[in-house]
Amino acid sequence: MGETYARAGVDIDAKDRAIERIGKLVRSTLRPEVLSGVGFFGGLFEFKGYKNPALVSSIDQVGTKTKIANAMGKHDTVGIDIVSHCINDIFTCGAEPLFFLDYIGMGKMVPEKVEAIVQGLVKACREVGCALIGGETGEMAGLYATPDDYDLVGFVIGVVEKDAIIMGKNINIGDSLIGLPSSGLHTNGYSLVRKIFGETRAALDTNYPELGRTLGEELLEPHRCYYNQLKPLLPYIKGMAHITGGGLIENVPRVLPDGMAAHFDSRTWAVPPIFGLIQQRGNVDRNEMYRVFNMGLGMVVMCSPEHVSRITEALPEAKVVGEVVKQSGEARTVIE
Repeated sequence: MGETYARAGVDIDAKDRAIERIGKLVRSTLRPEVLSGVGFFGGLFEFKGYKNPALVSSIDQVGTKTKIANAMGKHDTVGIDIVSHCINDIFTCGAEPLFFLDYIGMGKMVPEKVEAIVQGLVKACREVGCALIGGETGEMAGLYATPDDYDLVGFVIGVVEKDAIIMGKNINIGDSLIGLPSSGLHTNGYSLVRKIFGETRAALDTNYPELGRTLGEELLEPHRCYYNQLKPLLPYIKGMAHITGGGLIENVPRVLPDGMAAHFDSRTWAVPPIFGLIQQRGNVDRNEMYRVFNMGLGMVVMCSPEHVSRITEALPEAKVVGEVVKQSGEARTVIE
């Protein structure tokens, strides 16, 4: 018998079965502007209804959170993670998400796993009216450490009117910093967490009283999307920082004008127990915690003090967590 692609580790039939499973799911996200059918070579999107539009894009990946999903045998939340992450990123400038594309690279094609991943993608896209316009799934035997390993990457395109772009240029000293709570680790810091706790099923099934559930359940809590909450409040917002890798220390200064710094009062918000558990078990330095993790704040909004009440009344969970101050020294983020 001659060699085949399947015997070399790439099962085209399995990929076809995966595509068949996800077709109906993907079609449920499509908007009238989508002109191509599922499975066409390129995704077509009719662009209309804007006067002076600026396109906004972002690409990212879930990272080693997929290792936790593999160990738990649960793959229907990582799709939510990547959609939320990318949409939060483009929303920091006020953009509306239009369409999303994904890439799933796998050591071994498992149609049921692909379907579960796409279920999460679809759920998150539908919640914000974003079309899942296309994607790619690749089976690459030998590239990943084990056949079970996979990578999930997302790409989003959004749009904002040029005169409505939010880039922090109008932020002033004395402006307020408002924090919106995260749902946990979101999609950052998992390599450190895995080093501290391990990634065996026994470790992840351990129930911690302070968490009120198992470690694995806590770590798979999906990345939170802030688009629907904050969109109605855009007229009152001067800047937004999505707190991802780099934490508060590195992400907030990306929005601030030169010469300004962010001063946070850590007593003003509740840090979720998972972060205390990580710090204690790993003996992690406080500054390292704030550089690696979001520490309970998934999005930080900058606004004038007179607009604070409008935002906090609309979003009772939002808290004033600090203010914009004049930069003193090299530090652009101070957390007390």
